Amino acid sequence: MLDNHLSDDNAEHAGNAGSANENRHNWTRAEARAIYDLPFNDLLFRAQIVHREHFDPNVVQKSQLLSIKTGGCAEDCSYCSQSARYKTGLKASKLMAVEEVMKGARAAKEKGATRYCMGAAWRSPKQRDMDVVLAMVSGVKSLGLETCMTLGMLSDEEVGQLRDAGLDYYNHNIDTSERYYPEVITTRTFADRLETLERVRNSGMKVCSGGILGMGETEDDRLDMLVTLANLDEHPESVPINMLMPMDGTPMEGIDKIDGIAFVRAIAVARIMMPKSHVRLSAGRSEMSDELQALCFFAGANSIFCGEQLLTADNPGEDADDALFAKLGLKGEAVGESGNTA
Repeated sequence: MLDNHLSDDNAEHAGNAGSANENRHNWTRAEARAIYDLPFNDLLFRAQIVHREHFDPNVVQKSQLLSIKTGGCAEDCSYCSQSARYKTGLKASKLMAVEEVMKGARAAKEKGATRYCMGAAWRSPKQRDMDVVLAMVSGVKSLGLETCMTLGMLSDEEVGQLRDAGLDYYNHNIDTSERYYPEVITTRTFADRLETLERVRNSGMKVCSGGILGMGETEDDRLDMLVTLANLDEHPESVPINMLMPMDGTPMEGIDKIDGIAFVRAIAVARIMMPKSHVRLSAGRSEMSDELQALCFFAGANSIFCGEQLLTADNPGEDADDALFAKLGLKGEAVGESGNTA
């Protein structure tokens, strides 16, 4: 049994993680910390057991992300080059036309994406833009792709409109812990984030929510973020874990890069605490070696963003991903497959 190999200091709390099949919503930071602190080989072994209970370990879901409205955002997220408050050299753009989005979605599907994610640099959408946004959702859905959007905070009316248009997922990251959140963003609160997530969940849409690692937070902040997500009434169906890519002109432009092993540990904890969620290896892959990405996949990451661009950040591109998948014996999830074997 795995627990026989745990250190005495960690065995009591880590053993409380339960069976690989258990889908809990009452995690404590002490339990998360005990799992995180396991010897690295034990941690990855435990995560891989959980992963195989619920997913094909050699299948990775591919999403494509498109910025449908770039820059000029009123928020002050310290990591974001799209904030109007920072001099990043990014020129604000208008909302894209529906046909431009459809062209990108068709190309993404041809290259193996099964989900098309659309993001707008807004604090919240304006009603005058909703007709175009809803047409984007309906159009992409008609291609047989899963649809996802991130538009900021939503009202009940906007949530209902998106649901009725066929939106499958709504992305709204909590970014970090509640304690560290005011150090990153001051123009909205942590509670605001959770309120939007609750509206989305209550509507019947699926939730995509994760965070960013490497913003100067502590390990406990990272664990608290994962505990918050794991203790929601329902786990997010998708949990994107981003590695900060410091952007010139933002308050975080000179921040030190997170240690790779610490990043993998967080991926593994996310997999163990949210066993049925797709854990997405998100921003930062362009700065990761093949070996680091392979460790993330072994730790339970089973979703990526494909393509060469993530909103305003670089991404490896399809050729690099195809080569990596070939080396690792991985394949993309087919359209219509959830990948979940539970």
